[in-house]
Amino acid sequence: MLKRLISAAVLSAAIVLPARAEDETLVTFKMLTLDTALELAQLTLEECRNGGYQIAVAVVDRFGNTQVILRDRFAGVHTTETARRKAWSAVSFRTDTLELSKLTEAGEPFSALRFVPNALMAGGGVIVESAGSIVAGVGVSGAPGGDLDDACARVGIEGILDKLEF
Repeated sequence: MLKRLISAAVLSAAIVLPARAEDETLVTFKMLTLDTALELAQLTLEECRNGGYQIAVAVVDRFGNTQVILRDRFAGVHTTETARRKAWSAVSFRTDTLELSKLTEAGEPFSALRFVPNALMAGGGVIVESAGSIVAGVGVSGAPGGDLDDACARVGIEGILDKLEF
């Protein structure tokens, strides 16, 4: 009798457990709130201003959708779109664009990625992570070099680290 009861319980579990996993048709994910995205953009802009740079900064969500764009008064007209594309590229390829700029140079195995529409492989696009997952991307354009754009973005991210779950 006990063997039959155990067998029935194991069989029931085998039938129910896979069905339960299949019933989970929705996924959950984390992304920055608009207020946190705005704070990130403001901190990034402030850091570049402190360096004497007039820039634009864009924050995109984990899917590449624009959340915030700020452009300083004297930043070039091209900087808003450039910042957005850098942020988009970082989250799309899950790699900071300063690194992507090296990986996609002519003759490198990933050079063809430079031809992906909207991709911009120039320094200044940085992913924002929380608990090992990408939650946003920030892109900066207007400092005299991608390395300086990247540095401003990283200071902005440091400013919101306390709000990200680890």
